[in-house]
Amino acid sequence: MSQATEVERKFLVAELPDLTRARAVRIRQGYLTSKADSVEIRLRQKGDTYLTTLKKGAGLERVECEANISEVHFDAFWPATEGRRVEKTRWSGQLAGGATFELDIFEGTLAPLVLVEVEFGTVKEATGFQPPAWFGQDVTDDARYSNASLAASGAPAPSA
Repeated sequence: MSQATEVERKFLVAELPDLTRARAVRIRQGYLTSKADSVEIRLRQKGDTYLTTLKKGAGLERVECEANISEVHFDAFWPATEGRRVEKTRWSGQLAGGATFELDIFEGTLAPLVLVEVEFGTVKEATGFQPPAWFGQDVTDDARYSNASLAASGAPAPSA
């Protein structure tokens, strides 16, 4: 099990980039907790890997504790996530400055939502980050775009 502080910025995507050099993996995740809880506990299947994750906090800097679990355990708890699920394809690649991006193309009721995240080593790196032109609006501090909120409430209406 690993616990770390996650420093991450999240953006809407203004225009899909060239993904020919990126890697794709299908993800399905569900939440065992509700939006009103003080922590998030989620199950995630990422390709052939099964995980449970606890997240605490909101916005730019959060505590994250993640552990691998068996497919049997995942399947046992998965029904408890009914009504709080997300399915997406995650594309991971490199930005010009060397940072890794994770671009999520959501499926089902969340389509056509597309978000991109970049993780950083420090808050200073995150606040100094200059996003490329294909990044859209910064939604790091907009709780409506957290995966837990998307799973429970759906995608927010587009801004006018």
